[in-house]
Amino acid sequence: MPGRGEEELERSEIEAVLETRRELGASYDAALVDAFADRIERAVAKRTAEASMSRDWRRFHADRAGKRQLALGIVSTVAAIPISITLGLTDNLAALLVSWAGIVGINAAHALQGRNIR
Repeated sequence: MPGRGEEELERSEIEAVLETRRELGASYDAALVDAFADRIERAVAKRTAEASMSRDWRRFHADRAGKRQLALGIVSTVAAIPISITLGLTDNLAALLVSWAGIVGINAAHALQGRNIR
């Protein structure tokens, strides 16, 4: 739904143009049609620009989310190596599983969060 901007075409404006045409007669038709067409063109251009900006904004965030996900994956892998070695040497399987579950959970939560960008 369009905002309440200056370029928004409202039903009352359309009705006013039609009423003006009836009052002024056919001699002013061209001027009224041109003025109304200009108004419509500005409204369409504004909506098109807003839609384009919205698509660009979503694409920008999706690109950044992918880079952050890659960085988080690399950092998680690097952090998991010493954790796995340390817990593997102590034969503490429960702690190893909990730490890996935490790493996987953080990565999964981040990946899901990045998909919710509209």
